[in-house]
Order: sequence, then C-alpha cells, then structure tokens
Amino acid sequence: MATQPRWIKSSYSNNGGECVEVATNLTTHGTVAVRDSKDPDGPTLTFEPTTWKAFVAGVRSGDFTA
Repeated sequence: MATQPRWIKSSYSNNGGECVEVATNLTTHGTVAVRDSKDPDGPTLTFEPTTWKAFVAGVRSGDFTA
C-alpha cells in the first residue's frame, strides 16, 4: 500500500484566501507535495526534499520579498 500524504495547512492560511497545504511525510519516498488548500482535488506540485528545504530557508531569510 502506498503512503498517503498527510496534508498540513500553512499557519499563515488565514491571510485572505491564499492558502497552501504541504505533505512532508513523503520525504522518505523522495518527495514533498504541495497543493492549494481551496482545491484539494486539484493538481499537486512535488519537490525533492532538499529543494523544498532550500525554498523554505529562502522564504525565512527574506530572499523572496518584493
């Protein structure tokens, strides 16, 4: 049986509707899944765990501010 994603909604999800959910329980399978929380049956983006960690580190350090 395949491992099912455990979706976690962003702690910033009450910011006006721009919400994502992330499933990090799949890292042992080499992937992190991301989806729009308003469309749980819609498309899912997948990233390698190292790529996801680099993205999160960039967000936390302010690399993506306008």
